[in-house]
Amino acid sequence: MKIFLTIIFYSISILCSAEEFNVQVGPRPYFLISQMKPSPLKAKLESCANKPLQKSEFSIGHRGAALMFPEHTLESYEAAARMGAGIVECDVTFTKDKALVCRHSQDDLHTTTNILLTPLASKCVVPFKPYDPINKTHASAVCRTSDITLAEFKSLRGKMDAFSPLALTPEEYVNGTAKWRTDLYSGPSSGTLMTHQESIALFKKLGVKMTPELKKPVVQMPFDGFSQADYAQKMLDEYKSANVKPSDVFPQSFQHSDILYWIEKEPEFAKQAVFLDAAEKPDELPSLMTLKQYKQQGINIVAPPIFALLDVKGDRMVPSRYAHDAKDAGLKIVSWSLERSGILAKDKGGWYYQTVNSVLRNDGDIFEALHILSLDVGIIGLFSDWPATTTYYANCMQLKTFSNF
Repeated sequence: MKIFLTIIFYSISILCSAEEFNVQVGPRPYFLISQMKPSPLKAKLESCANKPLQKSEFSIGHRGAALMFPEHTLESYEAAARMGAGIVECDVTFTKDKALVCRHSQDDLHTTTNILLTPLASKCVVPFKPYDPINKTHASAVCRTSDITLAEFKSLRGKMDAFSPLALTPEEYVNGTAKWRTDLYSGPSSGTLMTHQESIALFKKLGVKMTPELKKPVVQMPFDGFSQADYAQKMLDEYKSANVKPSDVFPQSFQHSDILYWIEKEPEFAKQAVFLDAAEKPDELPSLMTLKQYKQQGINIVAPPIFALLDVKGDRMVPSRYAHDAKDAGLKIVSWSLERSGILAKDKGGWYYQTVNSVLRNDGDIFEALHILSLDVGIIGLFSDWPATTTYYANCMQLKTFSNF
């Protein structure tokens, strides 16, 4: 009886520790719907305008809510959860003292933080160099997490990922945010950087699942005795130390060897490991034979960029050859990243939509692409820089997602 009561009280404490709040998606999904041409899809999405919304594991917060909040910060993560992201991402790299922290790259501090405006700029592996108008050489710098300690990392503030190539001063260099984004949430009291362990605690509090990406080191491994295997293991060990169930974690990597390591050493976590595809263009995508080999190796989920899953037939978007091949190989599919392409009506989706640029006409086509990815390709989740859009769609369509994996 004592053990039974302990389990009950522990379960109650877990339930009560997660924040409960109303999911709010703001005006953007409604704006995008208003831009759509008349269609059954538009009518369906309009019919959900007053529907109560719930968080959805189809909606994955890509670096949090990086469309408007500095990525991988406390504020970005909280915004993603508020918008109903059921899964939130911490990209994982390490500091000089081998602490795991949330950054998209080991060497992006010069574009994602204020390091160049602090005394820590002296520790950047490539110091700031101003624009050279004579040789037309862009302004540059390279600052790495592995060159500073955890304490030094935590002293920095996050900002929107951007730089000005024509900058003559560090102040000008850090102020390059794209016009279709905002610096509204990049003030001196926001942009709170996170360790990996802090992200785990926050995600538990927010009641969301977790998808850490083990970022490829830019330094040679082993790093001061810290091997790639140590790195891959430490990331999962921090979930075990926090008593997070493997079913609540979707570890990611672009490196095949990391996924195979987890399959061998951490099979429970590896069941939901996500193998990210690094293809830059369609002809770099793996063949059906290669995809079948992934499945034979124990890989269950692949995650290519959006362009890999879409093609054009006539004047409409359709699933790509790769999309059919991945399904034929028995693989589940996640994709990335929605709301990371600027203004579709102006930029035609850019790199993320390179296979369907020709048929993109307006911002509402975001929902058209999303619908093909969900209904015809059958993805089980989609990374988005603004999870409100994916949350709204998932609720309206009552999608089955990771919970049914």
